[in-house]
Amino acid sequence: MSLVASSSSKRRRRLSVHHGVSPGAGTAALSSPWASMNQDLIRLIAWQVLAGDLLDYVRFRAVCRHWRSTTDSPRGCGIVDPRFHPRHWMMFPEGHGLHPSHTKLHGYIRFLNLDTGRFVRATLPVFNDHCVLDSVDGLLVMHRDEDTTIRILHPFTGDVVDLPRLATLAPHIDLGLPGAFLPAQRCYYLRGVCASVSVSAAGVVAVLLALHRMGRVAFATSRDQQWHMSTWTFSYNTPLSFQGKLYMAGMSFDPKENSEIFQLDPPPQDHHHVDVVGSAGSSSLTLPPPKLVATIPTDNLARPIHLVECDSRILVTGYTDRSWSHMIIHRLADLFTLENPIPVTSIGDKALFLNNVRSMSVSSNGALPTVVGNTIVQASLANGSLTEYNLSTDAWSRPMDGCILRGPVFGPCCLIYHIYTCCIREYW
Repeated sequence: MSLVASSSSKRRRRLSVHHGVSPGAGTAALSSPWASMNQDLIRLIAWQVLAGDLLDYVRFRAVCRHWRSTTDSPRGCGIVDPRFHPRHWMMFPEGHGLHPSHTKLHGYIRFLNLDTGRFVRATLPVFNDHCVLDSVDGLLVMHRDEDTTIRILHPFTGDVVDLPRLATLAPHIDLGLPGAFLPAQRCYYLRGVCASVSVSAAGVVAVLLALHRMGRVAFATSRDQQWHMSTWTFSYNTPLSFQGKLYMAGMSFDPKENSEIFQLDPPPQDHHHVDVVGSAGSSSLTLPPPKLVATIPTDNLARPIHLVECDSRILVTGYTDRSWSHMIIHRLADLFTLENPIPVTSIGDKALFLNNVRSMSVSSNGALPTVVGNTIVQASLANGSLTEYNLSTDAWSRPMDGCILRGPVFGPCCLIYHIYTCCIREYW
């Protein structure tokens, strides 16, 4: 089955979300003063709504025909127009053995809004012949089984952008890696990715793939026929996608060495050349190595450190010393602009979920009662159970029951464990 069978079927796809508009409300709205609102005012309000959440914008457009015709539809441009990226939404692993294409799910996938705690279901039969590698700004980075094509999918509009086949990177795999000489094992090295997505003014989609199992980075655009692999290798931890770039914390096993943060930008869009159709293609593109943006003395921030986006800023978390008894947070912008940066003492209603593969921030509110604000959640180094570090009290909570390292933990009070699985791509 293809990702989108036809344009007509894509139009029929609808979210299983209650919009709060009763049947016939659109007709009634036509006779109300709201239906004759000034078009410029409608657009101004619509962009303010869109800045909060894409699905609120969809509901806004559904009020009446006038509002819908006055505002831009996200369908058809959900990927190439970054305004319509569902940034706050994360695919939610079901667990209990219910993988995305499981028959009991009937083609539905749940998504969690990390800011509001709301859940929605989307019909995505695509998982019958695709798997998801990563999620960037709410977009799904998919791998098609039959030909290894990488596809960017907008889960709420059905928009798709195709990228080259992942198999074009196979010749670049170092055969000295464990098991790399076996064709089946090579998929292991290519599927462990952290992706970033950027869009040019001309609507060209560019993607960086941090292949953390190889220590290398691949790059391609929607106009390319093959991926371009970095000629350099890099030891890094906790890659973070932020505004189309990749940020990485350099990995070192020497506790006395300073920690370093690197930034990797996508190459300029004018690198593109026309590959010969039907050939492997060749390119002179050289992906520049990551540039150093911050050096952190060990007496300011002890490893292990994590990078996490919170309120449109990059936060760097670590420990005050090697005893790992007290945690500390810095803004990345402060680390490379200030000589003596002041630590962040409060993150408000946010809770930071830290993992070596992905870290994220989640808002605490009534919809997610087990998430506590101003805390840091991570797996215990001792037994793999989740623990919370409270920034207000500078103290750790008791470890929660269950080891997250052995798989998802389920039970009547395990929502926080279930949310934590969003950090671990293998659970998807």
